[in-house]
Order: sequence, then C-alpha cells, then structure tokens
Amino acid sequence: MPFPGPPDVEERPGRPNDLEFRVSSSSSFPSAFSPAGSDLITERLVLRPWSPAEVTAVLDDVRPAHWAADFPAEGDRVIAGFIAGRPEALGPYGQRQIIERDSGLVVGAIGLFWPPHEGALEFGYGVVPSRRGRGYAPEAARAVVEFALASAEVHTVHADVEFMNPASIRVLEKAGLRRWNSDATTARFRATAQEPTRS
Repeated sequence: MPFPGPPDVEERPGRPNDLEFRVSSSSSFPSAFSPAGSDLITERLVLRPWSPAEVTAVLDDVRPAHWAADFPAEGDRVIAGFIAGRPEALGPYGQRQIIERDSGLVVGAIGLFWPPHEGALEFGYGVVPSRRGRGYAPEAARAVVEFALASAEVHTVHADVEFMNPASIRVLEKAGLRRWNSDATTARFRATAQEPTRS
C-alpha cells in the first residue's frame, strides 16, 4: 500500500544477506531487532520511527530543515494524522520516516499497521517525488518486511496496490513480494516467513 560510528552487525541465520540491518544502539540481534524503536539502517537509508515532534510538525505545517523540499507529501500528512490518533503507531512495529543517509533529509515514510491479524501484517510506503526513481522505496520495503517477519507474531507481510499505479507494483516486485491475488482494480502482494525477500 503506497503512501522512509557504525554499531555491531550480525548476519541473520536463514535470511538473505542483501541488506545490512543495524540498530541505533551498539547491541546486535542475530534473529531479531531492537524491541524499543531503534532505527533500521540499509545501504542508503535510515528508517526511523516518527517522533511526536515530527508528527506535530507535519500536522502544524512547520518545516524543519532536515526535510526534503517536497516532504511531507499528501500521504505523509495522512500518516501523521493516523499516528496522532494512535500513539501505538510510534512503536517499533509502527510508522517510520525514510531518511536519506547521504543528506540526512527525510524523503518519505513507510510503516507497519500493527497489530497483525492472524499473523498477517499490512504495510504502506511513500517517497517524495524528488527522490523517486532511485530505488529507495524497494530498499525501504525490503527492510521493513524483513523486520516484520522477524517478529514471532508475524508470518506474512502484505500490501495492496491499485493497477492504476504501475510504479508501486514495480516497487513491491523489486522488494521481493509476490503477487498472490487480485481483483479488477487491485493487486495483492505478500512475503512470508517461508519466502524471504530478495534484492
């Protein structure tokens, strides 16, 4: 569903090593991630849980210097409103900002819609227009899917996309999700614990 000094790193047994996952403290988790809202770090991105101050800034139309010129997009405003009504969305399995590592700028948002329903968890994402076409959305999606599947409560992560949005379909395919169902207007993609994501 479309709508962001290095510590120790350990490989995750049984999972692909195409992404480098680190938590923002110096602890490593070989088969899990930090339970307390830590950053997910990929090759080019930091996926950081939204802070209450960031949510307020979006809702109040305040522009911090560390945002890309076109952040927030409309989807980011929707997510900020969603978070404002659900403080639990600020947790580690909630919503995150996508931060470009090279510039330090917030360039989008990605998040999980916790709690899972019978082991299945939906996610959504969006990258601002100025950063599209760089592969950020699939890179962020792979990281969030891998993170979610590390939870004992989750066996499937899924996203729905309208056929009118072929760019988002490509994002999900590049992120390694597989189309498993569709109707006249919507394609449904998923990744399961038995089907690890690919690069």
